[in-house]
Amino acid sequence: MLKVKRALLSVYDKRGLVELARGLSALDIEILSTGGTKRVLEENAVPVIPVADVTGFPEILDGRVKTLHPAIHGGILADRSRSSHIAEITEHGIQPIDLVVVNLYPFRETASDRQKSFEEIVEMIDIGGPTMVRAAAKNHQGVVVVVDPDDYTQVLSLLEEGDLEVPEGLRRRLALKAFRHTQSYDAAIAAWLERQGASEESRLGRHLLLDLERELETRYGENPHQQGALYSTAGGAGVFGGFRQIQGKDLSYNNLLDVDSARRIAALFESPAVAIIKHNNPCGVGRGANLVEAYERALACDPVSAFGSVIAVNQPIDAGLAEAMADLFVEVVTAPSFSEEALAHFSAKANLRLLEAPVFSGSPRDADIRGIDGGFLAQTLDVAADDPDGWTCPTERRPTDEERRAMEFAWNVARMVKSNAIVLARENQTVGIGAGQMSRVDSCRLAVEKAQSPVEGTVAASDAFFPFRDGIDSLAAAGVTAVVEPGGSRRDDEVIAAADEHGMALLFTGTRHFRH
Repeated sequence: MLKVKRALLSVYDKRGLVELARGLSALDIEILSTGGTKRVLEENAVPVIPVADVTGFPEILDGRVKTLHPAIHGGILADRSRSSHIAEITEHGIQPIDLVVVNLYPFRETASDRQKSFEEIVEMIDIGGPTMVRAAAKNHQGVVVVVDPDDYTQVLSLLEEGDLEVPEGLRRRLALKAFRHTQSYDAAIAAWLERQGASEESRLGRHLLLDLERELETRYGENPHQQGALYSTAGGAGVFGGFRQIQGKDLSYNNLLDVDSARRIAALFESPAVAIIKHNNPCGVGRGANLVEAYERALACDPVSAFGSVIAVNQPIDAGLAEAMADLFVEVVTAPSFSEEALAHFSAKANLRLLEAPVFSGSPRDADIRGIDGGFLAQTLDVAADDPDGWTCPTERRPTDEERRAMEFAWNVARMVKSNAIVLARENQTVGIGAGQMSRVDSCRLAVEKAQSPVEGTVAASDAFFPFRDGIDSLAAAGVTAVVEPGGSRRDDEVIAAADEHGMALLFTGTRHFRH
């Protein structure tokens, strides 16, 4: 192994810098540095050689060019095992650089700050840093590259204990970490430029780059024999818009899936709304003048399935809702915020997970990605607002105003129910939900069977068209008076005729909301 005799330190994140530099200096390792890093070392009496003294060229263009010079990159990239390389750098007076410690400008943090201008963000696109990192990582057989301050202690200890040598295995791992670092950095820049409208392609272009950072490891995946972890999009607002767990056990993989569904449903309504989720499907949704009223309506739909559920609301939770939920066993509650009184009530349930997260807000251009064998499927999010004013009524009877309001409510919920989906509802609450059945008529029957309150006088929403009239006949027999569905079936005439026979009102939305 080659000994480390010369190091280049150039970091934006100064965490642990002085301690590392003092340790290197104590080992008689020569230190080169630039700009702010050099100033910090000088202020702390650490011997340092300015890079400009090595290159014979000053920093120019407001610091945009500091290390982009053969005297630096020749020293990093020279292959120590090739005599021709050693002869060449010697001929040009270039000395090898054995340790490169670099971390990059805070591009993600700057780009996420809405107060920063376009020009300020562009200045945080690091050029010299990634170039040095990539060069050192490429030549890791002879150079140690360190991009994470958390690795300083291990590297320094090995240098002290190993006679200035770092084992090949660690050099290779650090090189991999370095390439991951620059890969993530470039992906964040590309994503930001795309958000500025630089791409003429749709969100689902020729290449879809995922830049993900692990936030936490779940106890396991969907089942105990599977591993699970939560990743956030680097440079984004964070998982669930940037959530904070206030109390409770660690989040499970299934908890996180259900929280995602619950937040998306609650966000569909402007008035106080509560969504109760079980196994990624709503078992009750309600809205009201306040959250307590909304909760009571949501719970009434299926109080049995609500046991062990995940609940999301679209407004801050106060003591009233916390008291109303006291008798129900819930896995997770998520809300934009919690009052101190509400937290005091919830604290009696130590295992209850409380998540503070903003109301869901997704863009139709955002990608929804799902893994399959050997690849991924991607689609844009189904978050575009429906236009009830554009719905058509092909039946002899038009819906009453009350039915129409109930149909709009049911249609909103249906888009978040696993297909085939049938939702029975009144104006402000679900009454019965049929989810995930292989035939639509079975979903109709299940929705009726699940109902805990009278079905007579309710309306129904179907996420896709009825392929036969049997679904309409089944709903009519249960007392449903109006149905909203996309339309577009080859048998629409039969479906319309069935609705007319039963005196039902039917609305066609022209939009399907499958959710597989």
